[in-house]
Amino acid sequence: MTFEQVSERVDRYISQFEEGYFPPLLMLARLTEEVGEVARVIAHQNGKTPKPGEEVGDLELELADLLFVMVCMANERGLNLERGFERMMHKVETRDKDRWTRKEL
Repeated sequence: MTFEQVSERVDRYISQFEEGYFPPLLMLARLTEEVGEVARVIAHQNGKTPKPGEEVGDLELELADLLFVMVCMANERGLNLERGFERMMHKVETRDKDRWTRKEL
């Protein structure tokens, strides 16, 4: 899927509900909560023992939850994530191009 397709799919889903997108601060709270879930899964995968009865977690699903909230935030604000991603990649490919040691080819 392209970012545009993802954005449209999320918008179709959200548009079925009277409530629509959450207000910006609530979406920020959801984003923060999802980042916490990603952190929990990574901690469990890297040595932290889950609480009794707690699953290790599914990093793929938690990252997708994070992406869903980010797409909601972009849609609610009328932002284009594809354009934003291209701008971000241009920034790292130019500003940060010599920041790390390149692999030998």
